[in-house]
Amino acid sequence: MRRQVVDEALEEAKMMGIRNILALRGDPPREEEYRLDTEDGQKEEEIGENNDDFVWAIDLVRYIRRKYGDFFCIGVAAYPEGHADESHPVDQSYQQDLPFLIQKVEAGADFLVTQFFFDVNAYTRFERALREHESGVFRRIPIVPGLLPIQNYQILKRTAKLAHCRIPPGLSETLEPIKADDENVKQKGIEALCEIIRKIQAVESEGPRGFHFYTLNLEKVVGSILEDCNLIPSEPIAPDTDESAIDDSPVPTQGIDSTSNHVPYGDLQSLKISGLPTSRRPSMTDNHLTTTHRSSSPSQMPNGTRPSTNPSVTTPLREATWDDYPNGRFGDARSPAFGTPVSYSFSSLPLPPARARSAWGEPTSPKHITSLFTSHLRGLPPSQLPWSDDPTLSPETEIIRDHLLFLTERKNWWTVASQPAVDGLPSTHPIHGWGPAKGFVFQKPFVEFFLPLSDWNGLLRPHLTSATIRDQVSYYAGHPSGAFETSEGNPEAVHAVTWGSFLGKEIATATMVEEVSFKQWCEEAFGRWEEWARCCRQREARGYLRKQREECVLVNVIGHVYREGEGDWLWAALRELAAKEIENGT
Repeated sequence: MRRQVVDEALEEAKMMGIRNILALRGDPPREEEYRLDTEDGQKEEEIGENNDDFVWAIDLVRYIRRKYGDFFCIGVAAYPEGHADESHPVDQSYQQDLPFLIQKVEAGADFLVTQFFFDVNAYTRFERALREHESGVFRRIPIVPGLLPIQNYQILKRTAKLAHCRIPPGLSETLEPIKADDENVKQKGIEALCEIIRKIQAVESEGPRGFHFYTLNLEKVVGSILEDCNLIPSEPIAPDTDESAIDDSPVPTQGIDSTSNHVPYGDLQSLKISGLPTSRRPSMTDNHLTTTHRSSSPSQMPNGTRPSTNPSVTTPLREATWDDYPNGRFGDARSPAFGTPVSYSFSSLPLPPARARSAWGEPTSPKHITSLFTSHLRGLPPSQLPWSDDPTLSPETEIIRDHLLFLTERKNWWTVASQPAVDGLPSTHPIHGWGPAKGFVFQKPFVEFFLPLSDWNGLLRPHLTSATIRDQVSYYAGHPSGAFETSEGNPEAVHAVTWGSFLGKEIATATMVEEVSFKQWCEEAFGRWEEWARCCRQREARGYLRKQREECVLVNVIGHVYREGEGDWLWAALRELAAKEIENGT
């Protein structure tokens, strides 16, 4: 990171009266990750970012201390189970990290915040080892345990895997039988977190004992934990006591520029794909993750942080239900948790570059890419594609596998998300079920896929807008140039594609597709083509993947026919379209 960026951020924090700084290394230097050995043995710089000034967190700690003295209170990260950069760390242990943690404290760190954990014994061993360390640097420093509230079984599994965090067998055994019931999982998760907190509170602490919650912008579970563990004082703490963390001194406001050059995404003019613009929007920085061919029901979304609700509801009471069913990018854009990435990776790809090359190869033809998709759909390697963040296919995929294979093999339409129709199955159904027992769940079919721009303009778009089908489908289509098209005349239109009816509750909309979330996912999805290209060593493969990125359109097609006996309507319509084109020899 450039020194100028750090200086501007620190000066703004100082001007606004912000005195607590958590100094993290963050993403590894990208030019190191993507510095490639080309075919002639030379190094190729593909990204011009400069990370020379601040490569490690200690560099930032030293710089802040040297420039600002004691004005800032600096925190650094600690890892009770060890820090891991790679997907399969060889020696992940806190003992290996200790020399670096000592250096950060000696450089001027004032407190430690830990990575989240569920193994409380691992944490207590870690804290005891720090307190008793022969260096003495940890004897009195505040150590703040990091806790991740359990929102959803699949979120738990995914985040634990990404952070290389151990889930104790007892917790897994408790949650596995109820994994499809989000409400039950949350309640058991609250009990588990409260037990962890009480065990930590029983350990003698140097000074006040605090906790850091990784809320992911989903506050309801956190509120329950705070209440159940009595972490909110019944009476206000006096500001002049040692227990108070409030600084009441005036905050300077002069010189703060309240203007902004940010343009909301929704204000950008939509562009028809049939007339592509030459200019490009800047890439968005947030990750919006999806999973290849998984169920979009809450119990099966592996990466969810964006819940959903009835789009017509705007009262504060009902908006509080946004985090009842966390659902990744298929959620409500008005939720405070909208689009929050649950990712600890330096890029949006599910695999690091070396493993990506091994799993996906270095393609130079559509045939190569199609073979990856068809093999993945059949449950064979690769277990993950660039657009899938879970290494396992949803059981729902098997129900529509033949349809997906037909589109992929016949037309090179590479499918990245889908679900079948469901009409009132029990909420305890082993494949489609989610939510509390004694309920019924529903789904509209949808499919999302990349297809050639020529197929979109000459084949699929004319069919979707034809009089014979247009009233039974909705679609969203995007191109990396920023061109966008939809069947909806209203940009605020929201399509509920998964919902449920449960005893004593209003209708729950667990999954939705809408313009704002699709646009943001487009940025991410097309960005993964570029990320994949950067992983390749062969120049020909890099060029081919970048060419494919420019020549593809990402389309999401929703079928509004979902009743019993009619659930295959969308798939039959798409198969007929593809087969007819083949018969015509084009």
